[in-house]
Amino acid sequence: MTNSGTNSIIVVLITAPSVDVAQQISETLVEERLAACCTILPAVRSVYRWEGRVEDAEEVLVLVKTAQELFPQLQQRVLELHPYQLPEVIAVPVVAGLAGYVDWVLDSVRR
Repeated sequence: MTNSGTNSIIVVLITAPSVDVAQQISETLVEERLAACCTILPAVRSVYRWEGRVEDAEEVLVLVKTAQELFPQLQQRVLELHPYQLPEVIAVPVVAGLAGYVDWVLDSVRR
């Protein structure tokens, strides 16, 4: 696996208020080739500070596998689709991976 520039893959974490919202975002990202795969993890619990108060919410976590170069477009698309005022959209670099899987991710998002 190569870790430089356009050959790098990332995992993007997105929280959503429901499985339906997570499913809609995931399907759109894959259909538009902004993601190779989205894994939806239902029933995660988030504790966070928002507007001066500590909040506790049940959410859905989406793990998005994509090419690093697509992050700006992916982020913009999530902002268009997401109901939250300030959604979690953060990218984590993949430092190693099964070569065949990495190739599949990159091939899946190529236009």
